[in-house]
Amino acid sequence: MNSETENLVIQTIAKLGKASVSDVVKNMPEKRSRQWVSSLLHKIEGEKKLVSTKSGKFVYFVLPTRLDLIGESVNRELINKDLDEDIVFKELYEKIPFLKKLKEDVHSILQYGFTEILNNAIEHSGSKSIKVVIEKVENSIVFEIRDRGIGTFKNIMQKKGLASEMEAIQELIKGKTTTIPHSHSGEGIFFTSKIADLFILDSFGYRLRVDNKINDVFIEKIKPFIGTKVRFEISGNSDKHLNDIFLEYEAEPGSFSFDKTKVHVKLFKAGTIYISRSQARRLMANLEKYKLIILDFSGINTVGQAFADEVFRVFTSKHPEIKIEPINMSETVQFMISRVEKPQMELPLD
Repeated sequence: MNSETENLVIQTIAKLGKASVSDVVKNMPEKRSRQWVSSLLHKIEGEKKLVSTKSGKFVYFVLPTRLDLIGESVNRELINKDLDEDIVFKELYEKIPFLKKLKEDVHSILQYGFTEILNNAIEHSGSKSIKVVIEKVENSIVFEIRDRGIGTFKNIMQKKGLASEMEAIQELIKGKTTTIPHSHSGEGIFFTSKIADLFILDSFGYRLRVDNKINDVFIEKIKPFIGTKVRFEISGNSDKHLNDIFLEYEAEPGSFSFDKTKVHVKLFKAGTIYISRSQARRLMANLEKYKLIILDFSGINTVGQAFADEVFRVFTSKHPEIKIEPINMSETVQFMISRVEKPQMELPLD
């Protein structure tokens, strides 16, 4: 593919304003296949000379100077070489009309989430290319970032020596989980998932869905695929403030440190209404870095005595400086935990 052919394609799109692969094929002086033209268009897009946008089932290409033609969706295929997530966001912001209309707080949330997830793909995935999409869906601003790399859950599993992707997800939702601790705090995905209205992370055969509209977290099995895809949604009228989410996870107000976490216990349950001592250990693994741990028992009807003992006696005796705050307990869960926290006096034998 020579520069003369590329220039011809760019001139064709400049003339048409917005062009699909079929439009370019029809206007090529020499007969070329759709696959060949599509490959060339994505190559030019990777060089930032074109921008793609999806309308219905079709993908259209426009010049970077004509983003007024893309409507309310933009796609970019980025070559993962010397990428800077802040520069990528700035370029998109300057050229996407609907982003400029956002409230300052919503803009800050979108920028934070987008740059954190894109940086994660740049530095962790090992993918040669990264696809980004920003669009307006009804009253929400949505972005998707997709790579074709090792996969978030598999990467954590391998680097942390865990037994499964499920264990990797369980570690990720606690916060402060990173595979390169010398340069990352592991807070990016955690806080991005908390500030979104809806956060979905798909990787290989698993989906982590954080729905903050109903304050719940779900883990689902999906059809396996290569890489990772993150979807982030925030209402254009959201009254959220980015700083509020940071303050929420300070165990001590004014400490300016991420020393509080909230864990949904149901995500550590494995096919039974009882939770074992080993599951309790998995739940509490690596939580010694926090000062306050909130355990959310929503959806848990009862727990085993061994689980309660491991969390509320064994762990707290090892880490007396850490406070554990259980919330949303059923009567049976509360009864079992109270027995461990305040053990009954043993009666003397006759």
